[in-house]
Amino acid sequence: MVDLPTIAQEIGVCTRCPLHEGRHHAVPGEGPADARLMFVGEAPGRQEDATGRPFCGAAGKVFDDLLHEAGIARDRTFITSIVKCRPPHNRLPHQPEIATCVGAHLMRQITVIAPAVICLLGALATRSLLGATRLADVRGRFVRRDRLYFPTFHPAAAARNPAWRHTLAADLRTLFETLAGHPPVR
Repeated sequence: MVDLPTIAQEIGVCTRCPLHEGRHHAVPGEGPADARLMFVGEAPGRQEDATGRPFCGAAGKVFDDLLHEAGIARDRTFITSIVKCRPPHNRLPHQPEIATCVGAHLMRQITVIAPAVICLLGALATRSLLGATRLADVRGRFVRRDRLYFPTFHPAAAARNPAWRHTLAADLRTLFETLAGHPPVR
């Protein structure tokens, strides 16, 4: 069976879509292989591309603060994104880029980790893994498809909108309390 370091190495040299052309570092994600909780965001930003680490820029600071407030230990979760390379000028990834990266890398990571819950951060992550679902229709709820998902706002959106920050904080508390009190069945 393939392990996370092997997948990360493959991501680091991937040339399957045009996003690799402008990257400094691919961002495969980080966290333990036995994480019960996995966070999936949209795409690496400038800081992530510079460091190779997920959620380490401005949105990462908001994310870290919200995780701490909710009682979620970042180092006990696996954090990644739909695509592993930064899109030019921080544009949203195009559908062929998403399909390529999800199929070649993200689904393999999910299989290896087998998290109890995958928290989808933002509308793009939600659509990419749940299909034509609107974030507004599923935000803050557990959704069972092939796995158990929990869609919510992206930390970058929460940083721009204080009301969304409070909602994201409440969603993360709900997620933590549910995992701590009643572990989902895998």
